[in-house]
Amino acid sequence: MTKTYDSIPSRRVAFLGLGVMGHPMAGHLARAGHQVTVYNRSSAKAQAWVAEYGGKAAPTPREAAAGAEFVFACVGNDDDLRSVVLGADGAFAGMASGAVFVDHTTASAEVARELYGAARTLGLQFLDAPVSGGQAGAVNGLLTVMCGGDAEPFAAMQPVALAFSRAVTLVGAPGAGQLAKMVNQICIAGLVQALSEGIAFGQKAGLDMKQVLDVIGKGAAQSWQMDNRGKTMVDGQFNFGFAVDWMRKDLGLVMDEARRNGARVPVTALVDQFYADVQAAGGNRFDTSSLVTRLK
Repeated sequence: MTKTYDSIPSRRVAFLGLGVMGHPMAGHLARAGHQVTVYNRSSAKAQAWVAEYGGKAAPTPREAAAGAEFVFACVGNDDDLRSVVLGADGAFAGMASGAVFVDHTTASAEVARELYGAARTLGLQFLDAPVSGGQAGAVNGLLTVMCGGDAEPFAAMQPVALAFSRAVTLVGAPGAGQLAKMVNQICIAGLVQALSEGIAFGQKAGLDMKQVLDVIGKGAAQSWQMDNRGKTMVDGQFNFGFAVDWMRKDLGLVMDEARRNGARVPVTALVDQFYADVQAAGGNRFDTSSLVTRLK
């Protein structure tokens, strides 16, 4: 599909991390007319991005962030995030006073609060801004972004981030974006398990499950997972989408936070162990809809 971009002034931005999410997200920023400098741990990926979109590549996060009004990042986990933010070659060392760091990594609320505090000490701004929508959402520029932090830097960042998003919302104080993403993953885990059980039950009962999904998808059972994953689950196709390894990382964050705040998440804990079964069977890189394989 073709993404349309709102006309806003060109900004100097950096993007750190050019994986399956970051590469297209940074590309949308360039296509929207922003001046983009990228950094990736593997310089070959950064050079490939520049060949596709223009802009510049920098050898360190610090050099990428130099002169940027907004520094976006999408890396793997808490430690990866700290490695591109802190230290002599980290982004914070290169950012000018008042610049805004926007973290799209799915990470812990704890690291978000830590880096928010470190940023404020240096006269910088920090927003935790994890995304939902998966690789397809990143490619199509239709991500949902849930943000934690202060209102002023959020308001400045929002129109820029809409280059790769359909909704960018401030949901609370530092760390709240990460907590909202955890809620998102809790809901998805339960939905995918229920959809898996429904499909497996219907197949055992001899139903044409594609037809059944078409029927119930017009009623109260309808969900994004049913619309986008139901029929591929029936066909046993899982070599795409959001990997089981990534989901287990995310659910690990949920479990850690639940232990801290006392929340009870028994179904989520059970589904996390079901995903461990999928990993043990070799489905580490399968889409999360591969939960259904446990039931066949």
